[in-house]
Amino acid sequence: MNVPDDRRYSKDHEWARLEGGRVRVGITDYAQDALGDVVFVELPAVGAQVTESDAFGSVESTKSVSEIYAPVTGTIVEVNLELNDSPNRLNDDPYGEGWLCVIEPAGGVGLEHLLTPAGYQALIQEEA
Repeated sequence: MNVPDDRRYSKDHEWARLEGGRVRVGITDYAQDALGDVVFVELPAVGAQVTESDAFGSVESTKSVSEIYAPVTGTIVEVNLELNDSPNRLNDDPYGEGWLCVIEPAGGVGLEHLLTPAGYQALIQEEA
């Protein structure tokens, strides 16, 4: 499984990358592989408040529906509207064009509380 080293990871299989004080969020390669072909993505609205570890959207695949959990507390400032027409981008490019949203963290929260790439690789090896 692809686990880029320029981001942090949640135990719920979301990735988070700090970009100029904001956090871009997506699901991991492991998550999209486990889901199978993604057919629908429910994204939060811009301006929505999200709380770390709470569900804020969902991904529907041919196999199941899975919730998406916020890796940080803050405000949604951008969503990937391209996923409305092309939800399969989550399968094709989960770390690039398949990103979900951007969060403005409350209180300038960092990502140190999330798993490092090595820590995430250990987690997925345990689950495999």
